[in-house]
Amino acid sequence: MQKYSDYELEQKSVRYRIALLKYIKRANAGHTGGDLSCTDILNVLYNEVLNVSPGNFSDPNRDRYIQSKGHSVEALYVVLADKGFFPERDLETMCRYKSPYVGHPTRKVRGIEFNTGALGHGLSISTGIALAGKKDQLPYRVFTLLGDGELAEGSNWEAAMLAAHYKLDNLVAILDHNTLQITGRNSEVCNPYPIEEKWKAFGWNVVHTDGHNFAELRKVLNETPTVPGKPNFVIAHTVKGKGVSFMEDIKKWHHRVPADEEFEQAINELKVQLNENY
Repeated sequence: MQKYSDYELEQKSVRYRIALLKYIKRANAGHTGGDLSCTDILNVLYNEVLNVSPGNFSDPNRDRYIQSKGHSVEALYVVLADKGFFPERDLETMCRYKSPYVGHPTRKVRGIEFNTGALGHGLSISTGIALAGKKDQLPYRVFTLLGDGELAEGSNWEAAMLAAHYKLDNLVAILDHNTLQITGRNSEVCNPYPIEEKWKAFGWNVVHTDGHNFAELRKVLNETPTVPGKPNFVIAHTVKGKGVSFMEDIKKWHHRVPADEEFEQAINELKVQLNENY
């Protein structure tokens, strides 16, 4: 059931972006560009798609979400806080001594299923969870978010082959396809193209979506399994640094903390996008 209008989701994403920039600035650490590119995907997943909440997090029937591109954890933190997994004020300790809110997801944080961050591990973990769900005849779905640079990791392709072999149509891998990684364009660093054809050859159903279009994301992510018996690969076309003009599609913002003037400009740009008092 739809919980929010597209406009409400759009406004929520702006607030998420303001929050994650605030905590990145406070912590003096974070993967700013990738956080901003995947914010809308996480927004739709947690507010429209996933059957998971603080109240059912121990329920074996809950949906699972694994953030394989774990370096973009700040976006996940602010969404989990908004959903009530922990108080948002806890994020003021991010990256401080003994804080569980570190630069990659860990199970010390309520709402996080598995530690991730070593690229290429998330899909393998998700495949195992999806296979367990099939064997136990449980209704849950498993979603995982990959980054472009991860596609160079061989473990992804082992998991892809296994998932197709076991017909894991309860598995959804989403690619945050902003076409950039830490040192440049995908095609320049380690060419993954043609992405669609490769995943289809491994036996997956592949769909494309605008990763910043809430109606499209809602439709695509809610309709799995799209093809019975096939795992699902969603290529979400996104923009690195989305929402902040001077960060958009710029590789240096993969891992960079804004200076004081940049931070102020970014927050002011985002505030303009809010049609409400902030």
